[in-house]
Amino acid sequence: MDKVLIRRLRVDTIIGIYEWEKQLHQSLLLDLDMAWDNKLAAIHDDYQHALCYETVSNRLTALITEKPIELIETVAEMVADCVMTEFNVPWVRVRVMKPGAVPHADAVGVEIERGQ
Repeated sequence: MDKVLIRRLRVDTIIGIYEWEKQLHQSLLLDLDMAWDNKLAAIHDDYQHALCYETVSNRLTALITEKPIELIETVAEMVADCVMTEFNVPWVRVRVMKPGAVPHADAVGVEIERGQ
């Protein structure tokens, strides 16, 4: 399976369940593995057959920052649904990390896989 990868996409947004969290922006780090047939893009050296990681990154940033969200689990599901429906990706792995959320841990997070 070919994949297009995005690593450590930083999105600053309002995220959290506590009242103090709802008053400030925090960073989320996203990793995505997206199934995509890269063969046509590679053979023809043609962008129109590629999955544009910049377009995907910009769309996900807009999605996550539209409104406050309480759970990183919600972020992961929103991201997976967006990538699969708007970009016709048949399978995606999404990891959402929240740095500094727990003392003595660099980050906490969730990872999900959706599709086939």
